[in-house]
Order: sequence, then C-alpha cells, then structure tokens
Amino acid sequence: MLKVAIQMDPIEAVNIESDTTFLQAMEAQNRGYPMWVYDVRTLALEDGQLFCRARPVVLREIVGDHVTFGEETKLDLGRDVDVILMRQDPPFDMAYVTATYLLETVHPATLVVNDPREVRNAPEKLLVTRFPGLTPPTLISSDPVALVDFHARHGDVVLKPLHGAAGSGVVKLKAGDPNLEALIEIHATGSRDPLVIQKFIPAVEKGDKRIILIDGEPVGAINRIPAKGQVRSNLRVGGTAAPVELTARDREICAAIGPTLKARGLIFVGIDVIGDYLTEINVTSPTGAQQLKVFTGVDAAALMWDAIEKKRGERRRART
Repeated sequence: MLKVAIQMDPIEAVNIESDTTFLQAMEAQNRGYPMWVYDVRTLALEDGQLFCRARPVVLREIVGDHVTFGEETKLDLGRDVDVILMRQDPPFDMAYVTATYLLETVHPATLVVNDPREVRNAPEKLLVTRFPGLTPPTLISSDPVALVDFHARHGDVVLKPLHGAAGSGVVKLKAGDPNLEALIEIHATGSRDPLVIQKFIPAVEKGDKRIILIDGEPVGAINRIPAKGQVRSNLRVGGTAAPVELTARDREICAAIGPTLKARGLIFVGIDVIGDYLTEINVTSPTGAQQLKVFTGVDAAALMWDAIEKKRGERRRART
C-alpha cells in the first residue's frame, strides 16, 4: 500500500468536476492509499531531511462538501511517504524551481511525480524545441530585433510569455501589426524572461488538442475549442472541451517524444497539438483527465497509479 503526499494548491478550492488533481487523489483514495495534502510553502529542508506540514484528507464527490481534513502533522517526506505528486500550478518562477531542488533531495527513494529534476529541465515551451520537424516555426528570445524580424518573415504570429500558463498573456498579431514592439516593452517591464513568438496555425480555430501520455504512451485526447473570435483555447480562459480521436499524425508525434518522456521520468504529461504541429509539452500540472474520462471512459488517473505502482515494484525488486 502506497503512502501518498500531494503538493498542490488548496484542495478545498478546486472544481471537483474538472480538476485533474482531484481525480488523481480520488483514485489514490479508492485504492486505499493513506494520503496527505500540503502547501509547497511549508517545505523545510534541515540537516538533509525534507519536511512539510501536511493534513490527511478524506474526499467525496460532493460539490461544496468534497473534503474533510484531519489534524495537521509534520511529515518527513524522505521516510513517511512513498510517493509525492507535485501538482501545484505554475507560474514556473524561482519559487517553483526551488521546490524542484527541495524535492530532488528525496527522489527517487520517495518517488516524485513528475521527476523534479526533469520538470525543472523541461520548461513546457522549451522542451518542444528538441523535436525539429514536429513544431511550427518558433523563436524564443528577449531581443526586439530578432522578434520583429521573425514577425516580418512569418506574417501572422502568436506571442506568449515563455513561462506563462493557462493561456495567460497569449496574443495573436497579424502580419504587419504595429503593436509588437510595444508588447515587447510591456513584457520587459515586468519580467526578464524571454518571449516565444510562433507562426500562427489557422487550424487552431478547429481546436487545440490535449493528448495525455502516461509513462511515454498516449492514452487519449480531448479537443479544446476557442470561443468565437478568440485564439486561446485553454479551458480556464473560455475554451470548450470536446471529444476527439487521435490521428496518424498525433501518434507519430507521440512516438517521437514518448521515449524521451519515459527516460526523463515524466510519468504524467499533457501535450498540445494544433493541426499537424506540437506546440507544448506540459509537465508541471497537466490537465484534461476529467474531460477525457467523461468523453471516452479512459481513466488517465488510474493508468498513472498503475504506472507508479509498477515503478515502485521495480525499485523494491532492484533493492532485494
């Protein structure tokens, strides 16, 4: 029986009908795993041991009454639990990066999902650049000259913050749009991070496909359709989820990236595909599992725990 700690945003505030972490936690509970939740801000490293302040939880699929907390306790994350789910939402800032360093002190003796070192080394809009031929023309830079030149060469483009999430800060610029330089200046006032500029893919009007991969293998997909007149399809900013089948191109993309994901210990991953192009590989707290289960019956949370149990079993056998 696995003992599980979940590092997440407040569980009492989640939408239980759409939240992927809640589905993962419910599946853990259904398997009889003792389970605690904790806030990343309570992590504390002392003399080589990593602790947190955590609360045991009992979950229910009742809107407005979905969680009961037990008494807060101090957990030694290297000794008291077998698995940690790292599921707090971005922004992927230095606080997030620091959390990966802290969790790395207990992994893999305590299995952290996803591997904290690889989460840190795989920013979601950068990892895709390792797979030439799968992505649309893309430039990552802070240099206004380079960004303006890319825009001039590629016409309609999408501009977005490198470490943004959930569609935040994503804008479409038409060919010749005079606002690019002003947007670069606005971004620079609040961040030193580069921007991503990418050739616009008209197929986004038909949807931005979220494909979930478990230990490198695709298990299913949903389509996220943007609201009329919008370019952002993320569900948190008004996109609508719809059922969709995996195409031959989708499977080609998954086959190309799957071995890398598996080798890096990225067990639960959500990739974004627009038309024939891979646009993001999401490894921090990918979403879409609840919608996938509703549309197809595929339970990505159950498949994730199957993969985790397998890995824990392999580790036990290797130690004996």
